[in-house]
Amino acid sequence: MALQRVMHVEDDESIRAVAEIALIDVAGFDLLSCDSGQSALAQVEAFSPQLILLDVMMPQMDGLQTLAALRQLPKLAQVPVVFMTAKIQQVEKQQYLDAGAIAVIDKPFDPMLLGETLTTLYQAYQADSIQHLS
Repeated sequence: MALQRVMHVEDDESIRAVAEIALIDVAGFDLLSCDSGQSALAQVEAFSPQLILLDVMMPQMDGLQTLAALRQLPKLAQVPVVFMTAKIQQVEKQQYLDAGAIAVIDKPFDPMLLGETLTTLYQAYQADSIQHLS
């Protein structure tokens, strides 16, 4: 199944705006853009994303806390999550992967390639999931 529905959680309005252009206009995705973890949790089940793009550094509820809360929702337990952060030391990157993310994308990101990158990660995740079932 092709990637179509992406939820993006990012508190920085300018980054959200660039990501919206990258993911809607360039990549052609259906996008739910949220400005906080709380907002994401309130809207995610109705949107039913195929992939979640999650900022790490957010007020009130950071990316790791948001991921933990999302994983408590049965419909979202298996939805792949990609973190996006400017804070990208190897130890921290490993922490995000250990928490259940399938990848970590560095900020600043290339808006022209963001959709393609997410599609590639999603396809790899799907292929890996199918392999584990057989």
